[in-house]
Amino acid sequence: MQDVFYIEEMEQAITLLKPIRIEILRRMDEPCTCPILADYFDESPQKIYYHVKALETAGLVEKVEEKRVRGVVEGYYQARARSYWLAPHLVGKVGEEKLSRDQKNLQVLLSLAEEVHDDLGKLANRAEAGQDVPSLSLSAHIHLPDGERRAEFLEELALVFQSLARKYGTPPLDATLENAEGYRLILACYPNSNQKDGG
Repeated sequence: MQDVFYIEEMEQAITLLKPIRIEILRRMDEPCTCPILADYFDESPQKIYYHVKALETAGLVEKVEEKRVRGVVEGYYQARARSYWLAPHLVGKVGEEKLSRDQKNLQVLLSLAEEVHDDLGKLANRAEAGQDVPSLSLSAHIHLPDGERRAEFLEELALVFQSLARKYGTPPLDATLENAEGYRLILACYPNSNQKDGG
């Protein structure tokens, strides 16, 4: 069982996003038969089998074993992953955007978060395939008691970020990229969502 299954196809998402199928997946961390699941959900084995087969056809669960029980062959099914991530592009943007400046800034931040989500889903697939995926994550809570300090902090932060981008960003024209590792650095700064004043 892999850690993350990244769903990029609409058909897989449609198959998954039914409440009973999500609950079935949660019970399939270990190999399980349809009759066992039927008892747990108080449903008929036929109804559970229908949902399990739909999940299997979509590649979200797999049959891992078969056993003959009282003359009947029973399949044992298991979830393909411990968690399932939906690619942000499956929904996309709806409607015309008429946003204030703050809303536009948040929209850019949301777009970046979607890109990070998408990148991480694809990198998780590479990690599952045995590839090295070196990464780094940093997080800090900053306290800015007034508007003046906020402006000072943001200006200093921008300077540090620009300095790093200039130093490690676009390589010189004569540089060889044969053995170079490419990384993406994203900087995000936003109010703490757990406090009302956004300080």
